[in-house]
Amino acid sequence: MKGSRAVVILVLALVAGLSAVVLAARWLTQQTSMGTQQVVVAARDIDLGSALNATMFESVSWPAGAVPKGAFSAQTELEGRVLLTSIQRGEPVLEAKLAPVGTKGGLSAVIPEGKRAITVKVNEVVGVAGFALPGNHVDVMVNTQDDQQRPISKIVLERILVLAVAQEASRDETKPRVVSAVTLEVAPDQAEKLDLARSVGNLSLVLRNQVDRDPTPTAGIRKNDLLGQPATVPVAAAPKPVSTAKPQVARRAPPAPKPASDSVEVIRGVQRSVAQF
Repeated sequence: MKGSRAVVILVLALVAGLSAVVLAARWLTQQTSMGTQQVVVAARDIDLGSALNATMFESVSWPAGAVPKGAFSAQTELEGRVLLTSIQRGEPVLEAKLAPVGTKGGLSAVIPEGKRAITVKVNEVVGVAGFALPGNHVDVMVNTQDDQQRPISKIVLERILVLAVAQEASRDETKPRVVSAVTLEVAPDQAEKLDLARSVGNLSLVLRNQVDRDPTPTAGIRKNDLLGQPATVPVAAAPKPVSTAKPQVARRAPPAPKPASDSVEVIRGVQRSVAQF
């Protein structure tokens, strides 16, 4: 009798336990389905300036309370849009990382409004041994001659963004690359300065820290400053005083009087002559 009662209690306990498990699993499933949202993420690494299509993305479940601002829920919403920055596989696509609707792909899509892109020729030295990569900031220095034909080096532009090196605009690489040209993002007045600088002297790029935003005005350095010699300024010759007096006109001396001499008038018939002594 006691044995049968224990069996019944055991069976009831098992049934109650199974019911509790089933109810808990159903509740968790409901909570999970109610607390997630579909978010579009990159299916592979995508470079900036790329025109997007549906094959580049996939949809994943994302906690509803942690969905990033500007995320997309449908892949069709990204068709034809252009990336302003590179994104990695599994990274959600945000509106802030996209160019305005209607923008065409390419480097021009990543140039902000009011900015320009200009390419300068570089070598291994000018290009900071290949460490000036897309996304870095550089200062531009020119070596030329001043008004007195003295050599001078001067930083003419500060904190200039490198858009591309050669034909590559990817900002994910960290390995240095020696290239022949670097494309910089500048304002219109900076583009004019850079174009003049490369025509009057030799350019050099100075790599700077990414978070260093403070300008550092300099007066440039000349040969005398470099060697610690005092600058010699040529002294201009004093101008000769201008005379206001009227020029003197040379007067002709009066002719010297002829020396006196004795003369005798001789008359011969009708002829008359004078004899000098």
